Amino acid sequence: MDINQLSKTNLKALYSKGLSLTETAKVLSCSPNKVVYWMKKYSIKRRSHSEASYIKQNPNGDPFRIKKNLTKDDILLYGLGLGIFWGEGNKNPTIPSLRVANTDPNLIKVFLAFLKSIYGLSENRFSYSIVCFNDVDSEKARSFWARELRIPPQKFGKITVIPKQGKGTYKIKSIFGVCTVQGNNSKLRKLVSVKIETLVKKYA
Repeated sequence: MDINQLSKTNLKALYSKGLSLTETAKVLSCSPNKVVYWMKKYSIKRRSHSEASYIKQNPNGDPFRIKKNLTKDDILLYGLGLGIFWGEGNKNPTIPSLRVANTDPNLIKVFLAFLKSIYGLSENRFSYSIVCFNDVDSEKARSFWARELRIPPQKFGKITVIPKQGKGTYKIKSIFGVCTVQGNNSKLRKLVSVKIETLVKKYA
């Protein structure tokens, strides 16, 4: 093996692609121990498993671009988006997505605008689903949400149907079911969560 293959430039280039130590060693035709030795010598920081996984899942870099130089309308949208996720979003930090479920199409549309306009999240990173009561026409619900969100009806996949939950006005409010939207990216979810935590510490 040519010792120049173990140069700092080569190691950083391979490691930055998300290759593990073993995979890097295989490419360089050497042992993993030798890769570890030279990484320590060059002070190349080791990644966590989650960081390595993220790089492999996003070989072209982050699927979002944070908007700079926000206008007054952008700042308002930013605040609304954070508030919607804080109030209506998934609270489990292990879920690698920004998930919001609601019966109000306007709230869903504002949240989507937040992710697309402020964070520039790629369209292929969004997923959608619908949950309906068993006395709701699921295909009408599909058509309603597809029309409101301006996306193809098939984006919702199979609609989940649940038994009616007792009496009251909730059924009327959710005549088209509950729509869930997800912006799927673990790094973006963490950025938004950290921002909310920062605001809570400052104002709560």
